[in-house]
Amino acid sequence: MRILKTLTLRGPNYWSIRRTKLIVMRLDLEDLAERYTNEIPGFFEGLSRVLPTLIDHFCSPGYRGGFYERIQKGTLMGHVIEHVALELQELAGMPVGFGRTRETADAGVYNVVFEYVDEQAGRYAARAAVRLCQSLVETGTYPPQELAQDLQDLQELHANAALGPSTESIIKEAEARKIPWMPLSARAMVQLGYGCNSKRIQATLTDRSSILGVELACDKEGTKTILQDAGIPVPRGTTIGYFDELDDAIASVGGFPIVIKPLDGNHGRGITININSRKEAEEAYDLASAASKTKNVIVERYYEGSDHRVLVVNGKVIAVAERVPAHVVGDGTSTIAELIEITNQDPHRGDGHDNVLTKIVLDKTATDVLQRQGYTLKTVLRRGDRAYLRATANLSTGGIAIDRTDEIHPENVWLAERVVKIIGLDIAGLDIVTSDIRKPLRETNGVIVEVNAAPGFRMHVCPSQGLPRNVGAAVLDMLFPPGTSPRIPIVAITGTNGKTTTTRLIAHIIQQTGKIVGYTTTDGIYLNEHLVEKGDTTGPQSAQVILKDPTVEVAVLETARGGILRSGIAFDTCDVSVVLNVAADHLGLGDINTIEELARVKSVVAEIASSEGFAVLNADDPRVVAMAQKTKAKIAYFSMQSDNDIVQSHIRQGGLAAIYDRGSLAIMEGDWQLRIEEAKNIPVTMGGMAPFMIANALAACLAAFASGVDIEKIRQGLRSFKTSAAQTPGRMNLFDLGRYQALIDYAHNPAGYEALSGFVCNWQGERLGVVGGPGDRRDEDLILLGELSAKMFDRIIVKEDRDRRGRESGEVAALIVEGVKRHNPDVPCKIVLDESEAIEAGLSEMKEGGLIVILPESVSSAIALLEERQAESLLAKNAK
Repeated sequence: MRILKTLTLRGPNYWSIRRTKLIVMRLDLEDLAERYTNEIPGFFEGLSRVLPTLIDHFCSPGYRGGFYERIQKGTLMGHVIEHVALELQELAGMPVGFGRTRETADAGVYNVVFEYVDEQAGRYAARAAVRLCQSLVETGTYPPQELAQDLQDLQELHANAALGPSTESIIKEAEARKIPWMPLSARAMVQLGYGCNSKRIQATLTDRSSILGVELACDKEGTKTILQDAGIPVPRGTTIGYFDELDDAIASVGGFPIVIKPLDGNHGRGITININSRKEAEEAYDLASAASKTKNVIVERYYEGSDHRVLVVNGKVIAVAERVPAHVVGDGTSTIAELIEITNQDPHRGDGHDNVLTKIVLDKTATDVLQRQGYTLKTVLRRGDRAYLRATANLSTGGIAIDRTDEIHPENVWLAERVVKIIGLDIAGLDIVTSDIRKPLRETNGVIVEVNAAPGFRMHVCPSQGLPRNVGAAVLDMLFPPGTSPRIPIVAITGTNGKTTTTRLIAHIIQQTGKIVGYTTTDGIYLNEHLVEKGDTTGPQSAQVILKDPTVEVAVLETARGGILRSGIAFDTCDVSVVLNVAADHLGLGDINTIEELARVKSVVAEIASSEGFAVLNADDPRVVAMAQKTKAKIAYFSMQSDNDIVQSHIRQGGLAAIYDRGSLAIMEGDWQLRIEEAKNIPVTMGGMAPFMIANALAACLAAFASGVDIEKIRQGLRSFKTSAAQTPGRMNLFDLGRYQALIDYAHNPAGYEALSGFVCNWQGERLGVVGGPGDRRDEDLILLGELSAKMFDRIIVKEDRDRRGRESGEVAALIVEGVKRHNPDVPCKIVLDESEAIEAGLSEMKEGGLIVILPESVSSAIALLEERQAESLLAKNAK
C-alpha cells in the first residue's frame, strides 16, 4: 500500500458539514486492491489480537462487533485502515468516531476519511494505521513495542498541541456557546469571534486586561504598598537586594517565623515559608534570589493558616479553592519514597502545570521540607499521617485543590472584589492565608499575600475535592455581555463562473452603508478599496485574514472549490450564502469527476448558511435549485426569467426572489414587487448587453437585500460599480482603442465561454478572439473551448498559458484548434503560443469598428498592455 496524498480539513467540507476536523488520505491499495480481508490468511485473528478494542466499533451493521463481522465476511483494506486510524487515536486519549472510505476514479485508489482531535496526531494515525495493517497482511502480527511506541507518540503529539487547562476551559465554553475561535500566530494568543466583534486572550489575560494592573500585580512589593495604603490586611514585609540586608529585614518584620520569596517570581518558584532560623533564612535567600529576575527578594512575616486562591472575574468572586501543598498520606507500610511513586501513578498527574494535577518531583527542596518535619524518604508513615514535600501550595509543584466557593464569608468576598478593583485587573487570583475562610479575615488575623494577573484556572475547573466551577463562562460573560455578538455578518459566494464579479459587487453595495467590508477574490484580499494581498485568495487562509481583522464589520468571501476540497471552509456558518451556477470546470481534479460531484462541493456553501439567514440560489440552474433541500436557511431565488416556475411557486408562498423583468432588475416577496434599476443603466451589464452580468447583478442585489441593505443603497451601488480594470480586473474590462474596442475577460471554461458569447455575439463588427485554456483540463474540455470559440468569433488566435500544468508545448493549442475545425473549418485560426505575442498579433490585425476579445492567463499583463495602447491611441487622437 502507498499513501499518495494526505489533506487536513479544518472546516465544513465535502465529506461533512458538522465534522469539520478530518484527515483525507488518498491511498493506493496496490496488490491489495482486489483482496478482501476474509481472503488474507490470519488477518482477522491478528487484528483482533493487536487491537481487541475494535470490537466496540459498530460500523454499518449498527451493533457492537459489527466491524469485526465486516472483516470476517470480507471488506477492503481502505475500510480497515479508516477504523484502525480512529481506534489508535481513541487509545491515545483522543475521542473520535466519524469515518468514510470511498473509491476514486483510479482503480484501487481510495479516499480514507476519518476524524481527528489534533491534526498532527491525526496524520500520524493515518501513517501508523497503514503500517499496522501492512504488517498484519505480511506477517500476521504487529510487534507490541511498535504499538506502544505509536500510542506514546500520539499522546505526546496531543499533549504538545494542548491549549493548557486555563485556555481550554474558556475554549470549551466558547464552543458550547457556538462562539468561533482560532489560534493566532504569535504569543500563544487565541481570538474569540470575528472581525470588529472579536476578542483576544492569552491564557487568562484578555485584551481588556490593563497593562498597569498586570505590571502592578507582578510587582509584589508595589501591590502590597497600594493595598496597605487602602487599609487591606497584608503581610508585614520589606524588599532587599543584597544578602547583608537580611538581618535588618528579619528584624523589621518582627523576627521569626518569616517567608522569603522572589520579588518577581511565579508558580511558587523560589518561595520558602515558615522559616524559623538564621540558617534556613540564608538558604531561602539564595533560593529566592536565584528565582528572581531582578535578584531582589521579599522578606515577610509568616502567618499561620491555609492557603486559599480566590478568583475574581470582571469585579466578581467566581471561585474559591483551598490549596494544599504536595504531600503523601501514610498507609503504615510504605516509605515516603514509595508513597510518592504511588501518588504519581494517578492518571490525572503529569509533567508540568498544563495537566489536571502535576507529578510530585523529588528534589533538594522536597528533601529539605521533609527534613524540617523530621522525615526522610525512607520513613514509613503511620496510617493517616501526612508528610509535606513542598512548603507552598502551588498545583504546579504537585499540590491539590479543594473547592471552597460556597464557604467563603461575604465580607471576604467584598474585600477580594475591592482589592481587584484597586489593582485594576479584569481577571485576578488573590492568595489569601487564613485559618478559616468562612470567617472575616479581621477575625482570623488573615492576610492577602498576593494578587496575581493571569491566574491559573485548573484548580477551579478540576479541583481534587469539591465541585468543579465553570469559570470560563464568567470570562465569556465579561468579553461578550448579553446582547452582544461575537460574530460579524458573513456573505459567502460560490459557483463555477461569476464569483469574483458578484463578490466585488456585493462588497461595493454594502460599502454604501458606511460599513468597513473585508472581501476575498481571485484577485486579492481587500478592505474596502484597499488591497491587502494580491493573488488568488479564495481559500480558507485568505478568509481568515478577513475574519481576524479587528477593523472588518462585514465579510464578503468568495469561496472556491479548491479550498473546500483541500482544507474545508474557514468559517462554521454564514448569514447569506450565494450559489451562482454549476458547470463543468476542473473536472478530473481532486477526485471530482462529474458535474454532480462538483455540485456537491459547491453545496457546502449553501448548507452552512444559518437558519436565520438566507441561501441565495440560481433558479435557472437545476443543480443549484436542488441545494435548497440541503440547507436549513431561508431560500431566496434569482432568475433571468420572470416566469420561472420555481420562482413563481416560491413567491406565492411568501418567499423572496430577484428577477429580470422587461429590461429591469426587480426584487419580489410575496405579493409585492420592487423594481431596482433598468439593466441598461447598470454599468456592470455592459448596457444590458451581457446577460450573465445581469444574472450576477441579480444575485448581488438579492444577497445585499437579504443582508438588510436599503434598496436605495443597492441602487446607488449598482450605478457606481463599473467593470473597469480597477474595480473588476479581468471581468468584462472594455478598452476603447480608438479605431476598435478590446475586451479582457477571465473566462477559462466552457460555461464561461458560453456566458461571454451572449455579449460578443451582439457586437456589430468583426470579432477576433485571442483564446486559450488551462493545461489541467480534460482533452474534451479543451476541444469544446475550440468549438465555442468558433461559434462566437470571426477569426481566432490560439495561445497557451505559460504554466502548461503538465502538458507538452503546443498540446493545448492543438486541441483547441481541433475543436474550432470540428465546428467550422472555414473560421480563420492560427497558433501563436506566447500570450503577449498573440495579443500583439491580434491588436495589429484589428479592423475599424471591430472587437478583440482577450482571454488571458495573466490578467495584469494583458491589462497593462492594453492601457499602454489606450494611452498611445489617446495621444494620437489629441495630436490630430
